[in-house]
Amino acid sequence: MKGILFTDGGARGNPGPAGIGVVLRAEDGEVIAELAEGIGEATNNVAEYSALIAGLELALDRGVTDLAIFMDSELVVSQLMGKWKIKNDTLRTLAVRARSLMGRFDSSEISHVRREMNEDADKLANQGMDAAALDEALDREGAEQSSFFE
Repeated sequence: MKGILFTDGGARGNPGPAGIGVVLRAEDGEVIAELAEGIGEATNNVAEYSALIAGLELALDRGVTDLAIFMDSELVVSQLMGKWKIKNDTLRTLAVRARSLMGRFDSSEISHVRREMNEDADKLANQGMDAAALDEALDREGAEQSSFFE
């Protein structure tokens, strides 16, 4: 089965509360699955890679064999295509994981798109960032309450 994957990730504060958004579509454009998830505190680039990895795992789980991938992160796309070097160890580890997952498809192709072409994944990534920010606020509140009672 052929699939089309749109992914986005971001962080508020960079690093800050981070989230990922993934939209997996069938070849005819029908949505197969969506994902919006907070990933805690991370940088924008870590969030972008995390979104891609989550999307690749989702596509594999759904039986996709051939995948066209679209991201608005020029950095991630250029690094994965070998155009740009990966100097950061964390990003290098994430890139290795992403390449490994991409290799499990019969075919996969990654392309950079303008942000306007990635709006659905962007909205989901923002929902993920909201969730991460809420989790962070609740963690802070819980820590403040526990110290109050000590």
